[in-house]
Amino acid sequence: MLYSIYCLDNPNTEKLRDEHRTVHREYLDLWKDNLFFSGPLLDDHDENVQLGSLFILKVKDRAEAEKYIYNEVFYKAGVFASVKIVRMRKGRYNPDLAADF
Repeated sequence: MLYSIYCLDNPNTEKLRDEHRTVHREYLDLWKDNLFFSGPLLDDHDENVQLGSLFILKVKDRAEAEKYIYNEVFYKAGVFASVKIVRMRKGRYNPDLAADF
């Protein structure tokens, strides 16, 4: 099953995010076999301003998606103000559109 996990940051957590970025990336590597997609959510006017994170996981059930996010480094450090987990299925898919990013 695919689950999207949409996380919005608490205000003024840029430094906290920076402090934990290396360990966050190591955590992503631990889940590489289940991580379909991940990336920061950015401000429309300033791409250097991160508003949150999006993760799309392939896991067996919601409990495993919850296990992922509730052990995620940014979540545990208090970066995220909110987390929304939603089951989904793959519809149209065009990875070539992201090739230049």
